[in-house]
Amino acid sequence: MSYSIAVRALCEFTAKAGDLDLRFTPSPTALEGIAGHRTVASRRSEGYQSEVALEGQYRTLTVKGRADGYDPGQNCLEEVKTYRGDLSKQPANHRQLHWAQAKIYGWLMCRKLDMPGINLALVYFDIVSEKETCLVEPFEAAQLQQFFEQQCARFLQWAEQEVAHRDGRNLAAQRLAFPHADFRPGQRHLAESVFKAVSTGRCLLAQAPTGIGKTLGTLFPMLKALAPQQLDKVFFLTAKTPGRKLALDAAQVMLASAGAPPLRVLEMIARDKACEHPDKACHGESCPLARGFYDRLPAARQAAIQPRLLDQSALREVALAHDVCPYYLSQEMARWADVVVADYNYYFDFSALLFGLAQANNWKVAVLVDEAHNLVERGRQMYSASLDQGTFNSVRKSAPEVLKKPMQRVNREWNALHGAQTGAYQAYDKAPQKLLQALSSCSASIGDYLNDHPQGLDSALQGFYFDMLSFCRVAELFDEQFLFDISKRDLERQRNLSQLCLRNVVPAGFIRPRLTAARSTVLFSATLSPRHYYADLLGTPADTVCIDVESPFHADQLQVHIVDRISTRFVHRQSSLEPIADLIARQFSARPGNYLAFFSSFDYLQQVAQLLAEKHPHISLWSQSRGMGEAQRQQFLDQFHADGQGVGFAVLGGAFGEGIDLPGARLIGAFIATLGLAQLNPVNEQLKRRMAAIFGAGYDYTYLFPGVQKVVQAAGRVIRTQQDRGVVMLIDDRFGQSKVRQLLPRWWDIAGNYSAHHSIGLSPCGSELARDGVLSVRNDVA
Repeated sequence: MSYSIAVRALCEFTAKAGDLDLRFTPSPTALEGIAGHRTVASRRSEGYQSEVALEGQYRTLTVKGRADGYDPGQNCLEEVKTYRGDLSKQPANHRQLHWAQAKIYGWLMCRKLDMPGINLALVYFDIVSEKETCLVEPFEAAQLQQFFEQQCARFLQWAEQEVAHRDGRNLAAQRLAFPHADFRPGQRHLAESVFKAVSTGRCLLAQAPTGIGKTLGTLFPMLKALAPQQLDKVFFLTAKTPGRKLALDAAQVMLASAGAPPLRVLEMIARDKACEHPDKACHGESCPLARGFYDRLPAARQAAIQPRLLDQSALREVALAHDVCPYYLSQEMARWADVVVADYNYYFDFSALLFGLAQANNWKVAVLVDEAHNLVERGRQMYSASLDQGTFNSVRKSAPEVLKKPMQRVNREWNALHGAQTGAYQAYDKAPQKLLQALSSCSASIGDYLNDHPQGLDSALQGFYFDMLSFCRVAELFDEQFLFDISKRDLERQRNLSQLCLRNVVPAGFIRPRLTAARSTVLFSATLSPRHYYADLLGTPADTVCIDVESPFHADQLQVHIVDRISTRFVHRQSSLEPIADLIARQFSARPGNYLAFFSSFDYLQQVAQLLAEKHPHISLWSQSRGMGEAQRQQFLDQFHADGQGVGFAVLGGAFGEGIDLPGARLIGAFIATLGLAQLNPVNEQLKRRMAAIFGAGYDYTYLFPGVQKVVQAAGRVIRTQQDRGVVMLIDDRFGQSKVRQLLPRWWDIAGNYSAHHSIGLSPCGSELARDGVLSVRNDVA
């Protein structure tokens, strides 16, 4: 049995004590930290050694790390910490942790050089003033060895437990059988491709139709690869809550199967959803779950490894039983789980926890990216930042007096910036340097204020403060992959206000390093066409394997009708209301059951629903509303029961356009009254121009490809099993264009030339009702 651990990870496990305390913030960014370490090293003597690799052994435990610096002339080993603010406000347990790291490195250096003693220095470097505070103490080697062995012994019992768990996990995973009697058609192809990808260390882009069981078809082969590829973790990343639930359900199926490995499956959720005391600050003087957090953490951690499935409710139960914060317990358990189910941002965001842990601990991970078509837009959002002047003016009024002057400077630069702009919207190739300097100075002042006033700021000012930090951070990365734009609007009479946005256009440069850092990353979805679009915007490596899994469904399961006599363009919207309402009513009359009707906006949806209710009051209707919470969304879905009849109205691209499963009679048809194109506005037109400049396909990359992808996702809600039968109506004349039809699924079999006056099959038995203006797409028509 052997176990390897980094010095930092060892100390975080054994030397943290006392309260969870986030008041000594903000910590410097990664770039600021690197720059600070370099500055400190540049001030040292010629023989100074930076980044000294050290390693030591205690029984079966190997401890590795890199000491920040060693000065042979002074026989002094330095542990460098960058910070901003008032160092005297640093919590004692933070300082205790830093000394623990220094002592471990001190013993490893004494052992390496066979020295009887060494001087240890904690060097605190203020990134604003560039002032160093050095705390130096001499230590004997025997003293440091004793401390090293104490920490190792404290960790070793846990390490032995972890090794036993991992050995049992890997052995059982090798024998793991698929949890169902057989694979679904197409599912085996997907599973084999995933296993080959992780075995060869490559990225896989897998387009696989909705309904074949992609979640199980990707998770199962990754678990089979745990032992042969010596994987530490599998990260299953989702865009939305329904995807996370599907992943947890798939994990539960495998955990319940015969001979299942003793996996630890962890669900991670957002902080605001996990917080038990949203009205309290994250420190021991405010929140009871932060008080003594690290003192109670060992017992909570031991309890949390007992359940195989540590979902949100199970984690909360363990946390509250031990009086610790559920959110920060989940962050701790990410270190000890085998499968982590989480949102994209936990791996792809700038400060992503899972990616950071993987890098710091040299984990070999495999990453599954569910519904990967969403990663383009989510990536753009993660790497963008915006500031709203209305919010700024509001928080400026109530800001503490000491912050008035730096905020006034921001206000002057902001007004000067948009005052020179004549139009309501303008995009720029460069970020605003004078404003950025003012924002940086202002955020530093707020950071100093926070250190001096532990009670903090009011929530609105704190929120804007975080927005400023994000804006400045994105500005450091600004290049041709970004736009800077100013949107002016009159929020109040006679007052011209604006919103500033550093808008990422191509997220590939940030996503690619995350893809390649993993042993293998599998991006899968029902809609990953055309491939070059996703390769360009997601930055998939050159050796990425692309597969298109054949559909298990047949065209006679799904009647696809293109309604080519109706235009859903904005200028034709009013005249389209009655034809669409009548079309829905006729289909419902011919084959009563449950249907989904998708529209481009809430206004359009409401107008058609209102007209249908007036003309056909016998048809049950329910509609998606703006800002639905999870409970309301579930109520909407619960109305699609197997013996029900009615029409649910939803917005295309929203919560019900993908990731929901309504098999059999729960859903027998869908009406899609939009091509799904993004709104025509100045921002999207700028995006189109930039896409044209970079890729030569502005309209396709901005409007067409993302729009049709939403349509296919929505249509995929209808056929979920090989027993399902249903109908999809694509309502817009543009669906008849060959360029659009080429982007639709091949199994729909729409390659032939069909009359725009073809009648449509709408009855339960497939007999036809003659109607004009509908293009019928069916396998038996050629």
